[in-house]
Amino acid sequence: MGQRKLLTNSLSLLINRLVQSITSFVLVASIARTLGAYELGRYLLAFSYYYIFMVIASQGLRTLFTRELSRNPQEMPVYLVSGTFLQILLSVIAYVAQVVVVFLLPYNSDTSMTCYIMGLTIIPFSLSNITEAIFQAQERMNLISISTVPVYVLRLPVMLWFLHLNYGVNYLAGILAISETLVFVIEWVLLTRVIKPKWQIKQDFVLHLFKSARTFMLTDAVGIVSSRMAILIISLLGSELMVGLYGVIGQLMLPFTLVCDSICMAAFPVMTKAVPLGLEKLRQITENVIEMLLCVSLPLIVVIIFLGNDLITFIYKDPNFNQVNLVLKISSLSLITYPFVRTFVYLLLANGFEKFNLRQVIVTNIVGILSGVVLISQYKLMGAVFMQLAMGFTGFTLLIYAVYSKLFSLRVWRIIRRPLLISAGMVLVLLILQEFRLDFIFVLLILTCVYSLLAGFLVINKFGGVRAVWVKLFSMSSEKI
Repeated sequence: MGQRKLLTNSLSLLINRLVQSITSFVLVASIARTLGAYELGRYLLAFSYYYIFMVIASQGLRTLFTRELSRNPQEMPVYLVSGTFLQILLSVIAYVAQVVVVFLLPYNSDTSMTCYIMGLTIIPFSLSNITEAIFQAQERMNLISISTVPVYVLRLPVMLWFLHLNYGVNYLAGILAISETLVFVIEWVLLTRVIKPKWQIKQDFVLHLFKSARTFMLTDAVGIVSSRMAILIISLLGSELMVGLYGVIGQLMLPFTLVCDSICMAAFPVMTKAVPLGLEKLRQITENVIEMLLCVSLPLIVVIIFLGNDLITFIYKDPNFNQVNLVLKISSLSLITYPFVRTFVYLLLANGFEKFNLRQVIVTNIVGILSGVVLISQYKLMGAVFMQLAMGFTGFTLLIYAVYSKLFSLRVWRIIRRPLLISAGMVLVLLILQEFRLDFIFVLLILTCVYSLLAGFLVINKFGGVRAVWVKLFSMSSEKI
């Protein structure tokens, strides 16, 4: 039952994140094609400021709610009302803070206005984070997908239509804010059908929530600044055009990071409930999650190294973006440590070691600031990539030390052997395909089929062969009946 629920919840969050990733990917590519790299830079910079202040205002509460309600589900009615009230206060404060920060920085008036409009999304998105935390604690992530996926799918053609009519990025920012408000309304309606809210705001409880969430909020604040630091430094030391070029790199790797975060979020309640079962059970879950993520990240690195330039040309069709080819290939190396970092963050949270995460992000940010100012001012885009690699390696080193010293050691070969086999198979196929000079789309289709076959075979092999997998699936179906 536990494995089936983890799979269902992971799939629900994965669908949600994939739709979000695909729609975002298409939108960014469309902005780049229609309005150019400069306007894309304005949009991505505004999104970065919105995302930073949204995470600061809400992500810590979401993590706290998920952990506490996984342990004490009877408290959900109280958390729903009092937690939502606290979230409204924090999100309004966050929006005002964003406006002040953008106003004080040396951006032109057009860029600042885009940031102000995009920032309005902080309030509805933060509130939906509370409802989603309760869904996650209930392990009913399918309700998140039901609420978000239709809105994301409908939002994209509306945005593309506005682009076709030559409306600017300010209109796109407004559509984003309206759509997230709709998502929150849908989630609230679904949630109140299964939970009867206690319409009483308990001031002591709200204060307790805020105090309990402070470490989470500070950790997430430093972490999100860390993830967006390169864009912020580039915008201050460079220009919106350079932000647009750098954003292309992050956008091409966004699908994986969203998949990675979705799987880790789905595994978080499972990790939390496995803590009383002992370290061996927890280690098994952790290794399975990391292995699953490496089976995606390592083959993706192979594809970027072999086909990065063709991918950029195919998607953006703008000569300005061709200069990021080498930068993209070097940046893809960060995907090696990313699965470990994200899994370890949730593992430490599940065990109550969130202070280690806080120390890690503080040290990582210090490394990022010191290296970023020097590298970006000297080497521009390439400097930003080296800064990200330095930050990723720093975070990985600190987190693996915390896990090994406080919890357990990993069986590294058990984790990496299947991802390495899949990656080796992809390299072999790509070397063969290079001799035939096939169309790019055809190459991608072949690689997709090869990856599916390799991954499927190794998964079946892991569970003891086709017969064992069939027996397991049959027993799960019988148990459900």
